[in-house]
Amino acid sequence: MNSFWENEFVKIAAYYSVVVLCVIVFLAVFELVTKYKNWEEIKKGNLSVAMATGGKIFGIANVFRHSIMQHDSLLSLISWGVFGFILLLIGYFIYEFLTPGFKIDEEIQNDNRAVGFISLAISVGLSYVIGAGIS
Repeated sequence: MNSFWENEFVKIAAYYSVVVLCVIVFLAVFELVTKYKNWEEIKKGNLSVAMATGGKIFGIANVFRHSIMQHDSLLSLISWGVFGFILLLIGYFIYEFLTPGFKIDEEIQNDNRAVGFISLAISVGLSYVIGAGIS
């Protein structure tokens, strides 16, 4: 039975399942901290929300990519992934704090594409820094 869990296909399926579940949970957390409803805004065609959400998804996935590459157990993978997500979340709050002239959430909700794109770039950029730290 132990060889079953060491099979590469089983490992990949386990990693995939864990990461998909974590992405769903982490997006729900992001939904709680933003003032808008991501999927409702995306359904209305709000490109700024789509870019910001896409950046968050990419960022989370990239953090887990580095975690998968460096850690052998699912528990270790999840632990480092959660740590990376917390750092991404902190980065989001720092971004909001560093722009006192306007509210990031309001600008993204109003489809300010420049703010949405910068939000995407920050999420992606921070995920590389966090991933390098995990490595």
